[in-house]
Amino acid sequence: MDIIISNSSNDPIYEQIASQIKSLIFNGELSEGEPLPSIRSLSKELKISVITTKKAYEKLENEGFIDTVPGKGSYIAGQNKEILRENRIKVIEEKLTEAVEASKLVNLPLEDLKDILEIIYNNQ
Repeated sequence: MDIIISNSSNDPIYEQIASQIKSLIFNGELSEGEPLPSIRSLSKELKISVITTKKAYEKLENEGFIDTVPGKGSYIAGQNKEILRENRIKVIEEKLTEAVEASKLVNLPLEDLKDILEIIYNNQ
């Protein structure tokens, strides 16, 4: 499992870890029941605090992506990928709604907003 931490990212490290693990799940690179590295081993591998790694795992568990068994480790949770995808789409819709509202405040035309979205999408 390759996780890359970016010091130039605005996202906290635990968010970067959680986001990358979610991507691996959505892409099918991590499957139901597959074990994750222990919190200690991942923190050692990434050269970060155990607390930061624990926070990432807690976030993933709270969102239903992983299950943690005390004394045994953390595993990819059994889940319906379609439900997870729908939840992510809902979050995207909420963020896009915020962007639309902000663009209306400054009278940004829809075409300009679409252009901005396309540029951002193509540069990610």
